[in-house]
Amino acid sequence: DLHSFPTRRSSDLRTCYLEDRRYGFITPENRNTKIATLDHQQVSGYSVGIVYIENVNYPLIPGNVVNAYTYDFPVRMEPVRNLTNDRLFNADPAIKDDIIEAARHMVRYDGVRAICSACGFFGNYHKDVAAAVDVPVAMSSLVQIPWIRTLLKPDQKIAILTANEASLNENLLAQCGVEDTKNLVWKGFENTKEFSAVVSMTPVFDNEIARQEVVEGACRLVEENENVGAVLLECSDMPPYAADIQAATQLPVFDFITLIKWMHSAVMQKPYSGWM
Repeated sequence: DLHSFPTRRSSDLRTCYLEDRRYGFITPENRNTKIATLDHQQVSGYSVGIVYIENVNYPLIPGNVVNAYTYDFPVRMEPVRNLTNDRLFNADPAIKDDIIEAARHMVRYDGVRAICSACGFFGNYHKDVAAAVDVPVAMSSLVQIPWIRTLLKPDQKIAILTANEASLNENLLAQCGVEDTKNLVWKGFENTKEFSAVVSMTPVFDNEIARQEVVEGACRLVEENENVGAVLLECSDMPPYAADIQAATQLPVFDFITLIKWMHSAVMQKPYSGWM
């Protein structure tokens, strides 16, 4: 009785899949294979599950992590009940269990194969969520820092743009696997006129002015710090401006979308086919 496809099966071969995960890609050749599902899974076909703040009230434009049009593959999204910006920015320990529950729900009932989030400050709970579920977890775009460092020269800096400078601290970075803060520089945008809507929960903003604020801020951060080799966007609301930041700084730009696409490619491998 096959549990997935393709699966290696024999009386003396231990099965290679996790009990609560099923991997497989349907092709014309294997579409008639017998397939079993898990009794608690209600939907399928999602690679990445994204937890987000339930109580938000500002424009979520294409490129934003919680705008579904951002992706060319399906993602699953789940709110964290009773979560607000203030509680998340201040790393309220009382919300840890609610965040874990949202992640577990998507793994168990929606079949997601990786967990991410829609705010860099979810990184304060990265280690807790990673320990609680049996799929890959990246709760903040900041988890990319160790990987970005391997791409740069040893003395090059990473310039980080954040929605709230006071909340980007050494504890958050440590939770994201970054113990050494050397060669990291960052700038907050909580006091900007328009982009700060993502912090103050303003339901209307001027998108062009917000774009200018983020791009100009990135340029100033790079100009004020010698030898910057890459830009990293902490905030899940900044990816809509990533291409403009790159054009202005002429640097590699990493954000939540580079992270989510990377996770998707790892957990949704497709077989290669074609002429040769």
